[in-house]
Amino acid sequence: MDEEDPFGSNEEMVFTIFRCIDCGKEDEVPDYVVEEFHFDLEENEEVEVVCPFCNGTMRQARKDPSD
Repeated sequence: MDEEDPFGSNEEMVFTIFRCIDCGKEDEVPDYVVEEFHFDLEENEEVEVVCPFCNGTMRQARKDPSD
């Protein structure tokens, strides 16, 4: 265990970009949060979170619109 960082809080956070399907704004969601949502999903379902800007629905942003 690291004496300087006993809780692992200095680990680099990894984020996933989500885009709101209602207002179009983007927000970063920590990967550990995204992973928590995967447990309740059926096969082929996407993780959805609430948009902090308009309370709409955010889904993971795609680099390629055809994804």
